Amino acid sequence: MKVVILAGGLGTRISEESYLKPKPMIEIGEQPILWHIMKFYSHFGFNDFVICCGYKGHIIKEYFADYYLHRSDVTFDFADGNRMTVHQNVAEPWRVTLVDTGLRSQTGARVKRVQKYIGDEPFMLTYGDGVSDVDLNALLKQHRSAKKTVTLTGVQPGGRFGILDLNGQTVIGFREKAVADGGWVNGGFMVMEPEVFLYLSEEESCILERAPLEALAKAGRLGVYRHSGFWQCMDTQRDKIRLEEIWKSGNAPWEKAI
Repeated sequence: MKVVILAGGLGTRISEESYLKPKPMIEIGEQPILWHIMKFYSHFGFNDFVICCGYKGHIIKEYFADYYLHRSDVTFDFADGNRMTVHQNVAEPWRVTLVDTGLRSQTGARVKRVQKYIGDEPFMLTYGDGVSDVDLNALLKQHRSAKKTVTLTGVQPGGRFGILDLNGQTVIGFREKAVADGGWVNGGFMVMEPEVFLYLSEEESCILERAPLEALAKAGRLGVYRHSGFWQCMDTQRDKIRLEEIWKSGNAPWEKAI
């Protein structure tokens, strides 16, 4: 099963660093948060990634182009024909497809524009700026059992996110950002059937979390997997500092899968 990662946004709320690099390439513990996310999925056996690039996407492409080199010991012999020898190669079991989905495309447009790389099969989707300790196997099991078009992971981070209205394991609607009331929000880590592409458009203005998911919710086709464990996005510099502190503590919840 392929994993699609949204990595093309401008990252304006963390501009202290995103003016130099795309937000998914901002480092936590000397590795891009994108790496942390991919290692997490890989732990569960998901190793085929499709990365939706956009803003400064060339930096993500260059990172993976040099990944093999950067994580190995290397000898450069300039006296012998400029020869390079790689020692102790460390490789990931990954297949990574990097797709330019547009500079200003919204999330729905980005997903639609990678459809040809996914094919007619279910896939996973998440954001390139959030980590969690969600049980991906349990998420997938519930999705298959409930037979929804999309199952998203519901989390409870506080009051600055849009709230999901739930009926059991089904999303029936959305509410605007509200005060902290114990409401559940979309934390990413989604499973989608190919039917979802019928709700998406390549128009830049297509926002996955608006009309497409709202239509699926209205039709009873949007499920939720409730995750009460750890979840944290890197929306601001404050979030980044918090994640760095958690990582340095040596007890990062998502680290157990890395």
